[in-house]
Amino acid sequence: MKSVVAVENRGQGMSRFNLRALALALILCVWVVLSSGCASGWNYPGETAAEGSRRHKRVVRNNFEQMRADIDMVLLLDRPSNLTDKRLP
Repeated sequence: MKSVVAVENRGQGMSRFNLRALALALILCVWVVLSSGCASGWNYPGETAAEGSRRHKRVVRNNFEQMRADIDMVLLLDRPSNLTDKRLP
């Protein structure tokens, strides 16, 4: 007995192929966007590797300080204490 594929099922196979191609293209685009730009470690024109490294360290340090300030604000640690060193009767 021969295998017969209905005409309706042929279109479904092509739509699966199109969906796979679209997903692959989307993943490729996201990879290209994420691998380019400031996060990739490229230096600016006229910038040495040491200057680029110092710039990246400064950015990371600044981001960490801002994150720590936000955490302190949420935990109410940024306000001065109203406690006294005097003993209350």
